[in-house]
Amino acid sequence: MGGRMNSRLAPMSNAPSGSRSRGLPRAPRPAATPDRTLHMIGNAHLDPVWLWPWQEGYQEARATFWSAIHRMDEYPDFVFTCDQVVLLSWVEESDPELFARIRDRVAEGRWVNVGGWWVEPDCNLPSGESFARQGLYGQRYLKEKFGVTATVGMNVDPFGHNAMLPAILRGQGMDSYCFLRPGPHESELPGTLFWWESRDGSRVLAYRIPFEYCSPPGEVAGQTEKALGQLDRSLGDLMIFYGVGNHGGGPTKANIDSIHRYDAMGTFGELTMSSPRRYFDEIAKRLGEQGLAELPVWRDDLQHHAAGCYSSHSGIKQWQRRAQAALLSAERWAAVAGHDAREELGRAWKQVLFNQFHDVLPGSAIEPAYDDARDQLGEAVAISKRIITRAHNVIARDIAIPQEDGTQPVVVFNPHPWPVTTRVEMQYGLAPTGVRVVDADGRDVPCQRTQSVATTDDKGRGATVFQAELPALGYRLYRLRQGEAPYTSGLTASAHHIENDVLRLEIDPETGWLAALLDKRTGVDLVAGAQGEHTQICADPTDTWGHRVVSYDWPGEAMRTTRVVLRESGPLRARIRVEREWGRSTMAEEFILGVGDDAVEVRVTLDWREKAHLMKLRFPVALESPVATYEIPFGHLTRPIDGAEEPAQSWVDLSGAGAGLAVVNNAKHGYDVSPPSPGPAPGRGHSIGITAVRSPVYAWHDPRLLDPDGFYAYQDQGVQRFTYLLVPHAGDWRAAGLTRRAALLGSPVRAMLESFHDGPLPAARGYLDDGGGQVMVTAVKLHEDTPRDLVVRAVETTSRPAVAVLDIPAARIRLTADFGPGQLRTFRIPLDDPLSAVETDLVELSVRKGAFTVEAW
Repeated sequence: MGGRMNSRLAPMSNAPSGSRSRGLPRAPRPAATPDRTLHMIGNAHLDPVWLWPWQEGYQEARATFWSAIHRMDEYPDFVFTCDQVVLLSWVEESDPELFARIRDRVAEGRWVNVGGWWVEPDCNLPSGESFARQGLYGQRYLKEKFGVTATVGMNVDPFGHNAMLPAILRGQGMDSYCFLRPGPHESELPGTLFWWESRDGSRVLAYRIPFEYCSPPGEVAGQTEKALGQLDRSLGDLMIFYGVGNHGGGPTKANIDSIHRYDAMGTFGELTMSSPRRYFDEIAKRLGEQGLAELPVWRDDLQHHAAGCYSSHSGIKQWQRRAQAALLSAERWAAVAGHDAREELGRAWKQVLFNQFHDVLPGSAIEPAYDDARDQLGEAVAISKRIITRAHNVIARDIAIPQEDGTQPVVVFNPHPWPVTTRVEMQYGLAPTGVRVVDADGRDVPCQRTQSVATTDDKGRGATVFQAELPALGYRLYRLRQGEAPYTSGLTASAHHIENDVLRLEIDPETGWLAALLDKRTGVDLVAGAQGEHTQICADPTDTWGHRVVSYDWPGEAMRTTRVVLRESGPLRARIRVEREWGRSTMAEEFILGVGDDAVEVRVTLDWREKAHLMKLRFPVALESPVATYEIPFGHLTRPIDGAEEPAQSWVDLSGAGAGLAVVNNAKHGYDVSPPSPGPAPGRGHSIGITAVRSPVYAWHDPRLLDPDGFYAYQDQGVQRFTYLLVPHAGDWRAAGLTRRAALLGSPVRAMLESFHDGPLPAARGYLDDGGGQVMVTAVKLHEDTPRDLVVRAVETTSRPAVAVLDIPAARIRLTADFGPGQLRTFRIPLDDPLSAVETDLVELSVRKGAFTVEAW
């Protein structure tokens, strides 16, 4: 007998595929469903610049955000998480209709703004003040446009995170933090959820995102399975991030439909559309106070991933350092001069913050992106220079400068909130026979002739270098008089040595490196007996990011020394020039030591013409059992002496028993401190290394192999200039004032030619002085809401408790405050009523409870 086919369809089972309708009620999950809730975090990680220019990212932000809005229209439970404020600002100015829809969804609670920063920046290389400004501009934008600020920090894609971020995040109103890197294979982090604590005791609840922050456009099963494979399942409830990312896109219909299907099936537990804020709140409630207290605590930075990014593209690193320094100086002088430049400064800061994005500042974007970065950072510097020049002229016009024929007044401005003694190089056009420099009382100032930047037949053009002693955040008047200076000193120099009362350095004519660096205060020669070359060049076939690189301390060749010459010798300073070459590349280092100097300044001009190579500048040090310390934003870290490539700000120190050597620089961020070579044969000893240059192909990401017949652009081809200091010291690094030295190196004083006139101001004046001790003022600015309030921020720099006394003549007060180790404090001082000063947060929105005293000055 023949059978008959049944044409009826049975009810649809819970299955990962099929035509299950969206409109059906959610079926009860099977009893066998795992007892956990997975918070599904819909997001669209969008790199505004990477393998595309920012203009493409600008358009994609609009397209991606419309997609998210449409998914909300289609799925009443869908929640979208957004974490880069610059994208919102772009949409606001280009698509008001879309921005209005976003505001409605924020009010509804389904569009959740997290992160609170202008972009997801590189989280190692920007200065501490830059991280403060990421939140200042990001959080204030969210408050202004949506009425609420972010409470969850989020940087899903950066390649590492500095150890002071918990203090910065808490100061910006965020109590938790989501990140991805370093992954489980790259670090020994204690788990998925843990407390991350800064040196000052500030904590955030940190969550390491498992597997990835974005997903393919189809179903989420693969994303969820791989995430569960990396998660600490003992937590129970977890976050899974999904949505198409990098070039934007966001959650798709297929993503969301599959979440609903797997939730009904019970495959992974309950799947709920959620946000990071909801997750942290619910996990805290479930764990309770005791459970939260028992979570592990991490008191270090979060490293390492893509170590090559600390040195890729020297240009962007140097442009950023220059722009950050210029903006901090501009803020200070605008505040001193009473110039309300908040709008201009905000525009400039946003250019700087944008170009700290984690594929721009690390050097991992395409080559055209750096044309845009150079232009944008140039705009920031140009804005800063205009503000500084205006402020200096406003101040200088009020200085009483009596007429003195045949002289040229010069006003030297110090942008640092502590007294500075430094040499000033000054071009002039009034004296064919040279000049001498005197102070406002006519006393001779140490000076000497130096080479002019102009090479013409104008006999009056020349240049001098002179010693300036400057008040804290202030100015001093000097004069140029015709005729040679009568100054003499005990400085001596020859073709291969320079010596003053503090240091003696000797250059080996064969190696071009130091044969001696004697600190007369301690009697220790820091390089006597130290083994190893100063330059170390190797072929470098690693990709732009330096993926999987642990160390760049590889065997290499030294540059050949071609000339050693005494370029300058006078009563104030001497200069020895050492020239080297390797392949098609050349390098000149000029060693400068002046009267009274306790550090050697070295000016470097590098003309690099090698492809897929790198060069370390290495500093061998003769110390027993030393300790290595690195500067990080707003702080420092001690790290192992193991040759690992590490990120740092401006300095690295190696200290042994009773003595040490620090290297301070104004342009580089990739460092190592390496142990002696193993084995009984004489080899290299302890040394500090700076990765001076790497030249990989732009935006080359392994595992793709380069085509041997292909045509590629290589980074860092051509001339670059930077400066470093060699700082011998007694004891450990705290005695050397390294953070202040770095600030002065990165932001030199400014000398300005002036005219004769009367005025109410004296020949020298300071406006704010932090005393030059443990507590360092890092920001002086006008408050974001009112130009009649001064904002002063300071940080404890030695990890030891301190009492800071801030003299603030600009506000006619003296402020005294206790600082804990590594503590960051910000004060708001109304200029109309300075005795009513308060402590504020980093966003300048809330008053913080903190003890300090204010008295009239």
